[in-house]
Amino acid sequence: MYRSFSFRAVICLSTLLPVTCVQAATDADVDTLKQELLELKQRYDVQQKALMVLEQRVRQVEDQPATQQPKRLVRSPATPANNGSTVSTASSDARVSGSTSSSSYGQSLKDDSAPAQSVTNLYDEASGFFGGGKFSLETGLTYTHYDTHQLILNGFLALDSIFLGSIGVDQVKADNWTLDLTGRYNFDQRWQLDLNVPVIYRDTTYSSAGAGNSTTDISEVDVKRNPMVGDINVGVAYKFLDETANRPDAIFTLRVKAPTGKDPYGIKLQQSSSNDNLSTPQSLPTGNGVWSITPGLSLIKTIDPAVLFGSIAYTYNMQNSFGDISPTEGIKVPGKVKLGDTFQIGAGIAFALNEKMSMSFSVSDLIAMKSKVNQDGAGWQTISNSDANAGYFNIGMTMAVSDKLTVVPNLSVGLTNDAPDFTFSLKFPYYF
Repeated sequence: MYRSFSFRAVICLSTLLPVTCVQAATDADVDTLKQELLELKQRYDVQQKALMVLEQRVRQVEDQPATQQPKRLVRSPATPANNGSTVSTASSDARVSGSTSSSSYGQSLKDDSAPAQSVTNLYDEASGFFGGGKFSLETGLTYTHYDTHQLILNGFLALDSIFLGSIGVDQVKADNWTLDLTGRYNFDQRWQLDLNVPVIYRDTTYSSAGAGNSTTDISEVDVKRNPMVGDINVGVAYKFLDETANRPDAIFTLRVKAPTGKDPYGIKLQQSSSNDNLSTPQSLPTGNGVWSITPGLSLIKTIDPAVLFGSIAYTYNMQNSFGDISPTEGIKVPGKVKLGDTFQIGAGIAFALNEKMSMSFSVSDLIAMKSKVNQDGAGWQTISNSDANAGYFNIGMTMAVSDKLTVVPNLSVGLTNDAPDFTFSLKFPYYF
């Protein structure tokens, strides 16, 4: 109700400027002046009613500050704020009229008609499009933790109760840190280009019990990878549908990832001197070694005061040739690798908590197909257990530090065995 009265009041304010013209128009027709005066009086009544509603709302907010609701969204968050709207014109007319009360009221209408900063921020995070400027630079830091256990039995049962062979109880703990630098450039809220450069640090601890058929003696080896550039990727997005009352915003994306990081092929496995059940890699990779192309589709719908979003994407991994794909020391085997393609889907909801903060909840899933290798002189072979299903539950937040700087923390909790235990990221997008 307040929203409809506000816009009527805006129209009324935009007509106050002709009052000064009436005072100067001494030669105008008297009947025309009377008709304009009657219309101004009618609009003035509407303005008075809107003022009463505004005063009542202010009292309610002052009485219950802890339960203040986020402002309603009345235009697409992706629309630039300086779009020459009627609201800004009305406030300008109010300042020209010289009325202090009308000017402050017009300014309050302007502030209330624009979406809250937090709503704009959560829309940007959900869609990938930003309305804060033509160019943005984002610095992000991501921490990922894995902790997996595996029981390996290599032998057979004698008399249905006695196990003869080797027993291995393996555990892998991995801590990965990624520093992301992402630049985005937006063309008229339709086209957007972005470039992402990750720098990766890895620390993995391999431990195993079972040396000499003993489950009490545990060997442990720590392998680290100093910070190194990972796979650089570039993307383009095109917004081909604008949101209406019955349809969402629709954005098509296309990403290409280059194998600029250290690939995992040809890294040799070393057997521990204290445990013949434990083998560890000489070093750790920072990329997957192949080119990949990822087309995707994102849908975003604002249902005041929330934003609903969903995405779907498919990653095609190209095959690549390597001089060595064998993990065995002293053996060099050239060949080709075809990583399994992946299918990604996700959906969630975001809503504004107040003017500066918003929160989002989403679920995403990544399904990877099995990979294949082709050693020179042999045919393609499928790698067992190379497929994966990684599900995540994500909790995100946006905090507007200023009109240009936003802080975006996000926590992802793994829902399946193939997903990391948890991932925490902190991003700082800055809009120019």
